[in-house]
Amino acid sequence: MVEQPLYNILMYSHDTYGLGHIRRTMAIADHLRSLSSNILILTGSPIAGRFNFPENVDFVRIPGMIKKTNDEYQSLSIKINAEHALDIRKSIILATAKSFQPDLFIVDKEPLGLKREVLPVLRWFKKHSPKTKTILGLRDIMDDRETVRRDWQHKKVYRYLDELYSEIWVYGMQDIYDAAAEYDIPAPVQEKMFFTGYLPRKKATEKTKRKTRKKFCVHENEKMIVVTAGGGGDGFALMDTYLKVNELFGVSGLKSVLITGPFMPRSKRRQLAKRARSLQVKVMPFYPRMEEMFGAADLVVSMGGYNTMCEILSQATPSLIIPRETPRKEQLLRAQALQKQKLIDFLPWGELNAENLHEKLYAMLNSLDLYRHPISKFRLDGIDFITNRLQQFRDTQK
Repeated sequence: MVEQPLYNILMYSHDTYGLGHIRRTMAIADHLRSLSSNILILTGSPIAGRFNFPENVDFVRIPGMIKKTNDEYQSLSIKINAEHALDIRKSIILATAKSFQPDLFIVDKEPLGLKREVLPVLRWFKKHSPKTKTILGLRDIMDDRETVRRDWQHKKVYRYLDELYSEIWVYGMQDIYDAAAEYDIPAPVQEKMFFTGYLPRKKATEKTKRKTRKKFCVHENEKMIVVTAGGGGDGFALMDTYLKVNELFGVSGLKSVLITGPFMPRSKRRQLAKRARSLQVKVMPFYPRMEEMFGAADLVVSMGGYNTMCEILSQATPSLIIPRETPRKEQLLRAQALQKQKLIDFLPWGELNAENLHEKLYAMLNSLDLYRHPISKFRLDGIDFITNRLQQFRDTQK
């Protein structure tokens, strides 16, 4: 059998806030790397180096940027103005693309990149490397329909989707949320638009689950709750309210682990950790193998970002979602859609208080099997679509 030549995949993850983009990109890369591919990730994530990069996968770090307002950014670490930082990012992105000569270029979420920084690369591929397949990968829900339509019209995104992208992959299911209809995608673009299904994560083995529960001192007659806020930049209220439940009502037969996220301000993390000690609640800023944590848990409490939901559903663990509603309604819309499928339960952000959270938690803990059954039947087959599509691309090159 003749081995296929190496296939170069370049992935762009702008990463201005939180962990979502780099985690989704890493999950796709981890699955595609077995297909005799070289994968190079362009990322602005300041914590990219904390992840374990598997063989045939590497990353190029571009200067980090952080969002100040919906359309204003500043340099994350180095003391230069935003325009200068963006110029450096553009130069690195374009130079990497020209040198790496990818067969496939996957852009995560932002069609034009941060402040249009990917546009020069897309134009270069069209003129100088038309064989390169250009893919826009979108999470299941971007935001409410009015916001996305207005933003994409203003930025002329619809035109660029038609002219510069080979395909658009939506990492979700059309019958759960129809992004084509919601975002008024033009007919020519819809023809190259694919709903891949949700992206699965590695499923924790029973041995790993037992080991993780032992690591956090969860006894056989106890239940384990994991509370996570993604990157953590806006997760303090959730963590604070969860600790108030423990302080006001007390708990028995439970072990709790709070993962604040690395972007929660250090002073807030210290405040939570100080309160948690007397409650015997474990507080951590970051955990690199969340699939193991979610697999070991009996219940997960989360804000419901795309990647967290994929990780939870992959482990078939019941979850209570408390979605933020600003600056985007994406988490709220996802929680509503998944609740209709009976895959999760959710508490609106405006109803988050210790009394309501306590009531929801204990109602769920007493009926976990009602949630486990629908989750066990839910398929996350996005990677199957992507690997099959990639093989089709490679076959056409022969």
